[in-house]
Amino acid sequence: METKYQGIVVDVINRRQFKGEVIVKNGKIDSIRACEHECTNYILPGFVDAHVHIESSMTVPSSFARMVVSRGTVAVVSDPHEIANVMGVEGIDFMIENARSVPLKIYFGVPSCVPATPFESAGCILDETEVDRLLARNDLYFLSEMMNFPGVIYGFPDVMSKIESARKYNKLIDGHAPGLRGDDLKKYVKAGISTDHECFSYDEAVEKIQMGMNILIREGSAAKNFDELYPLIDEYPDQVMLCTDDSHPDTLLEEGHIDKLIKKGLEKGVNLYNLLKAAVVNPVNHYKLNVGLLQKGDPADFIIVEDLKNFKLLQTIIDGIPVYGNSEVLFAETKSKTINVFNRKKINTDDLKLETKPGRIRVITVTDGELITGQELHEPLVKNGSLVSDTDRDILKLVVMSRYKNEPVQVGFIKNIGLKKGAIASSIAHDSHNIIAVGVSDADIVSVVNKLIENKGGIVVGDADEQLALELEIAGLMTRKKGEEVAALYNQLIVRSREFGSRLSSPFMTIAFMSLLVIPKLKLGDKGLFDVDKFDFVEVFVKE
Repeated sequence: METKYQGIVVDVINRRQFKGEVIVKNGKIDSIRACEHECTNYILPGFVDAHVHIESSMTVPSSFARMVVSRGTVAVVSDPHEIANVMGVEGIDFMIENARSVPLKIYFGVPSCVPATPFESAGCILDETEVDRLLARNDLYFLSEMMNFPGVIYGFPDVMSKIESARKYNKLIDGHAPGLRGDDLKKYVKAGISTDHECFSYDEAVEKIQMGMNILIREGSAAKNFDELYPLIDEYPDQVMLCTDDSHPDTLLEEGHIDKLIKKGLEKGVNLYNLLKAAVVNPVNHYKLNVGLLQKGDPADFIIVEDLKNFKLLQTIIDGIPVYGNSEVLFAETKSKTINVFNRKKINTDDLKLETKPGRIRVITVTDGELITGQELHEPLVKNGSLVSDTDRDILKLVVMSRYKNEPVQVGFIKNIGLKKGAIASSIAHDSHNIIAVGVSDADIVSVVNKLIENKGGIVVGDADEQLALELEIAGLMTRKKGEEVAALYNQLIVRSREFGSRLSSPFMTIAFMSLLVIPKLKLGDKGLFDVDKFDFVEVFVKE
């Protein structure tokens, strides 16, 4: 069967535009020829997200697919790291099985760091033997972000064994090395690690590019680096890709996906062809994806847009089949099974008590839109001999506890969350996805945490009297609900958090990263307060 599409063809490879006709046969582009038809719409290759954790959408792959094809995305490179930390190989297989039910091209990698560090409790361990087995599979395409960069730099045997397995199976290795510079960076790159999506500064990104790495410019719900790094797209057009990394459903539906970055780039004066190269050509070539670039013989993966300014999407075609058109997604969602592990018993206010000691306390400081945190020393607020939240100075109690077993609750303090009442809790807590909560009183924190435990995962906002919850019944990370339903409830949670005082653009995404022990500087895990620069635990109190 032959299908013709007419429009102004945007040939990214040859950096030209012309009135043309794209002829599709058997899922491939049979030919592209110039024509004299009156054309107003534009035909261009579909977008590719070079690094995304689908779990962060809080929906399963089939629901995620519906959200992003409506934004012109035809393929994503995905690391199932989050569900692997909870469910191991069973979680990876769940993602692959569900993804096969939809036309979006999803290329999964093998998580390299499960758990991310030995300093926290995870649901599973993927050791070097298991990683080797996974890399041998044909449905897993690369070794995902190697965030244990100290292990690479110092040659830890288990880390180097995973890298050697990737080389053995001729599979790429993705990086994750925020702030890594100089001689340590040279060692990291020399190990064969080819990408990084964690650059926070222009100079850091340039240094990594000059050492041969490909830089992924990220714009997610919490971590937003596009404004800092976009000049790289014109300066190093062959070594830059675009990604979202972690995006919540409201971001995907209201702001967009890779199309959002295209529009931001054009507003900043970035060359159109270089933008499209970063959004399509470079990830396809780097990861050797079976995704079309709008050339003769390619898979028919392309989009039709109204113009090249607003990029209003008219159609998305994948393997020659329309998957979005007339403002509707043209494939159904898939029902999925439920997998989960949640073994925590409910807590009480006694579990949150932290008795006062001499000295000041270490406080995690948050910057909206950044994953890197700071560290400050402050005098604690003490009542009845125990430390409590201080809303006047916006220093709130932060707690983390294992969801896998009933270990003691870890207590720290955090600044710039902004709550004046109530508390928020989540089972999305990178990377091991234990329970994390922050609030203005112990009673409020206990109430939201216990609601979360009752639901066996999700996000909760509330106080001691009333709680609003989004249940995430699949691994405490995702739900079967449609993306639109999840986004609507998620927005209600954001509204409630703002009613309680927080002004963070993405409060739940922000707190989700406060237990990520591989991102500087100070974080709180389920085993204690952790100084990432020292790569060791520290006490809350500092004697002076």
